Amino acid sequence: MFAQDEKLANNSYYTATAQPLAEQPSLQGAMHADVCVVGAGLAGLSTALELANAGFQVVLLEAKRVAWAASGRNGGQAIAGYACGEEPFEKVMSMDEAKRAFNLTIEGLDLMRERIRQYHIDCDLVDGYMTASVKPKSTAGLFEWADRMSEVYDYPYLQKISAAEMPDWVASKRYHSGVLDKNSAHLHPLKYALGVARAALNAGVQIFEHSLVTQIDYSDPAVVKTAQGQVTAKFVVLAGNVYIDELVPKIAKRIMPVGTYIIATERLPKETADSLIKNRIAVCDNNFVLDYFRVTNDDRMLFGGRVSYSGITPPNLPVAMRKTMLRAFPQLESAKVEYCWGGFVDVTMNRAPDFGRLAHNVYYLQGFSGHGLILTGIAGKLAAEAVRGQTERFDLFGKIKHLPFPGGKYLRTPAQVLGMAYYRLKDYL
Repeated sequence: MFAQDEKLANNSYYTATAQPLAEQPSLQGAMHADVCVVGAGLAGLSTALELANAGFQVVLLEAKRVAWAASGRNGGQAIAGYACGEEPFEKVMSMDEAKRAFNLTIEGLDLMRERIRQYHIDCDLVDGYMTASVKPKSTAGLFEWADRMSEVYDYPYLQKISAAEMPDWVASKRYHSGVLDKNSAHLHPLKYALGVARAALNAGVQIFEHSLVTQIDYSDPAVVKTAQGQVTAKFVVLAGNVYIDELVPKIAKRIMPVGTYIIATERLPKETADSLIKNRIAVCDNNFVLDYFRVTNDDRMLFGGRVSYSGITPPNLPVAMRKTMLRAFPQLESAKVEYCWGGFVDVTMNRAPDFGRLAHNVYYLQGFSGHGLILTGIAGKLAAEAVRGQTERFDLFGKIKHLPFPGGKYLRTPAQVLGMAYYRLKDYL
């Protein structure tokens, strides 16, 4: 998967516009630490930063480079709530617990904003996010959801946008109506992740890049091994997500790597950029296989959403994605596509996050299912709390049971491709 993913990262707008982090050394020889974190995406970085600020000695191991994968390539949408919605939580929890789980995502948004302020992270933060319905028949359910979130979950930030109002918000005939979330936001995810990494380094975290973990000894203390070194630690936190695969097959079979792709246009005339989306909020439709888009601070349209459940990058990707963008915004016919990139996100069967333990001193975080920008941050905080002996909030997620994808290692991908074809067909009907 690393080789396939390397190709997807080659023409990223984010990489082209972020100040790179100084390269960190690879692990050489034996080390000791209080905590060893595996994976330097936002979940691992958040865990490491929280623990270092609490006085722990932390070593962070990364197979490639910091924020190399989904944390540095995603759509940049910082959204309240979960990809699965509220139902999986309500099925296994009391309403009070389900509300606490939802409120953790609000805390995650607050945590993101606090880190941006505290560590002076310049990451193009813009408030506002809209879920848009593509068809009139999907509007009723969207508005019912907004009413329920306000009434049952006491979430006061949602504003229903009628069909008559919609053209004032999104300059596209494709979208019928929407729900604006004034508390959610969007940003440049790579700038943000690298800002958190710099904060972690300043807090004393030792980050080792190009240090693929090859084995974990589940002892006490645990031993985490790479090709050229090892870390002996009282606690281990695994935050490798789709790259956990052969290292921990037990939990890897519960997530599916899903490819998602984004294009960015050339810089548009400012008046054109301003005309596309009111207040430059982020927008996502409410199809099962969805599109999402926003205008960047340097006046580009960033449009994403084409997905692959096969692990194979679709052919003629920039052309295909530009066609999808023009279906929504035909006024961009003359705009050239300057960047096209993608990456893999880790999706669970029920799209709910999968947090838990492999041993009393080994924790894992995975299954962010496309809502990782906020969930990774709060997940790292919860993992750090658990390491410190405060497990109540972390254990809340253990109430959700996760099933392996059907078909085993070799048949789960074709099965998933067939399943997604069904849902894509429903989107068109």
